[in-house]
Amino acid sequence: MPDIRHYPEAPTRTRAMAPGEHIEAHRHDDHQVVYAGSGVLAVTTDAGTWFAPGTRAIWVPAGCVHAHRAHGHLALHLLGLPVDTNPLGLDTPTVLSVEPLLRELILACTLGPEDDTPERLRLRAVLLDRLRASPQQPVHLPAPTDPRLKAVCDMLHHDPADPRTLAEPAAGAGAGQRTLSRLFRSELGMTFPQWRTQLRLYHALRMLADDIPVTSVAQRCGWSSTSAFIDVFRRAFGYTPGTHNRRP
Repeated sequence: MPDIRHYPEAPTRTRAMAPGEHIEAHRHDDHQVVYAGSGVLAVTTDAGTWFAPGTRAIWVPAGCVHAHRAHGHLALHLLGLPVDTNPLGLDTPTVLSVEPLLRELILACTLGPEDDTPERLRLRAVLLDRLRASPQQPVHLPAPTDPRLKAVCDMLHHDPADPRTLAEPAAGAGAGQRTLSRLFRSELGMTFPQWRTQLRLYHALRMLADDIPVTSVAQRCGWSSTSAFIDVFRRAFGYTPGTHNRRP
């Protein structure tokens, strides 16, 4: 990522972002929790893209170079934490589950002025307790480095509905199916079907944020039926795609 900006402190605030708007690559000396109160947030590093609707937040560790992108009208809530405050002991970007109480605590701590009043300190203490109890979620689309693997992944990014097995695009990438299968596991930490499901969920979130109908999203992202898409989406995010833009 070129032109990396450095900010000693990670801000605590709320920022409205228009669809497609982005924040260029930067890093902080503090940790940061980023949360989408509306819309869908994508955080990208050299290792890949982490994406989160309103039931998820993204932990960005101190020193991690990252960029933000808004899908839909994004209410971006940013919560900075000192480098010695790491309730989950995480040193890589991680998606966390956000239950209703944690959501309200994030909103309360980021909407008002940042200060050290007793009330604000108590809110932050409870927020840290809830962060410690937050399950980690595998909502991550890792980025390949091997050129053969990258060729296949780029092809599917262009058309997430591509129904072919790995054997067919392997030929065009100059590698055998077994080689690519090994690369998916060694570089991306998941099988080809698992990575393709994450890719399709990522594109589905982007389309839903743009108010594309659920049936069209299911078709354009390669699910065999709308009901199959709804089932996978609900298991991944905890709500149905039809309610995506009506979340509280």
